[in-house]
Amino acid sequence: MKQGDLVVRKSYGGDVLFRVAAFAAQQAVLRGTDYRLLADAPIEDLQTVRNPDELGGTRQARIKANESLRKISEERSRQFGRIGFMGALDDRRQPFFEMPGKVLHLDGDPNYLKKSMQVYAQLKVPAEGVHCHESQMPHMLLRMLPQVHPDIVVITGHDGVLKQRQDLQQLSSYKNSLNFVHAVNVARDYERSRDSLVVVAGACQSHFEALLQAGANFASSPGRIMIHALDPVYVAVRAAFTPFRDTINITDVIAHTISGRQGVGGIETMGRYRIGVPNLKAANSEQNVNIL
Repeated sequence: MKQGDLVVRKSYGGDVLFRVAAFAAQQAVLRGTDYRLLADAPIEDLQTVRNPDELGGTRQARIKANESLRKISEERSRQFGRIGFMGALDDRRQPFFEMPGKVLHLDGDPNYLKKSMQVYAQLKVPAEGVHCHESQMPHMLLRMLPQVHPDIVVITGHDGVLKQRQDLQQLSSYKNSLNFVHAVNVARDYERSRDSLVVVAGACQSHFEALLQAGANFASSPGRIMIHALDPVYVAVRAAFTPFRDTINITDVIAHTISGRQGVGGIETMGRYRIGVPNLKAANSEQNVNIL
């Protein structure tokens, strides 16, 4: 067994697929491949996996991820074609352009960051992604926030409840929740208004209440459960495409996540999406047609 191998934990019935991140003595540090979980296990408890698609849990997680992405794409199509969508404009026939909220995504896992950026690109959400260790996220935000000027910040990576700490109200019981809290504090020092800067924070089993108290709009995990790698992305996308006059529908957002209400929660927040006129590209195209 070597670093980078795909493994499952025998003592847990092989329920979650991990990638070996490092070794320490007779222990292995593990990072979930589909869930944002950071764990450790004795090497003898690990079993190498050659074909991850044979694992029922992994296959089901990917099916749910594709389903969530499909639902969001469908909602975007309905939004674009909705009759009242251009209600703010005097002439609904004139071409318009879209300004979705801009996302700054900090991720403690490079593979998850790559997947997240692919989703943003697919859904045409302007986004900048940065990979850094969870402990470095507060310092990274100090530097990146004034450069990027985002509308939405995603602070995520890996987390988990420490085996020897079972007091779920103490931040010391979590592997990275305190780092996420510090990062949220930096974001709120930069912009106090929760409607001007939407903050999505947390990972698997993170201290939901502490993240909200620090200033997050949406956070994981109310039920201290594992959340899917793309759940924070789906929340950010909904914030990016909800009109700035409207409140993000929390219940609907959670319904689009893979983990559900035990995995993600939040507070009332205004969207960050705007439209404008004219769309010069479309207008010029129509003008050329008329000339011809």
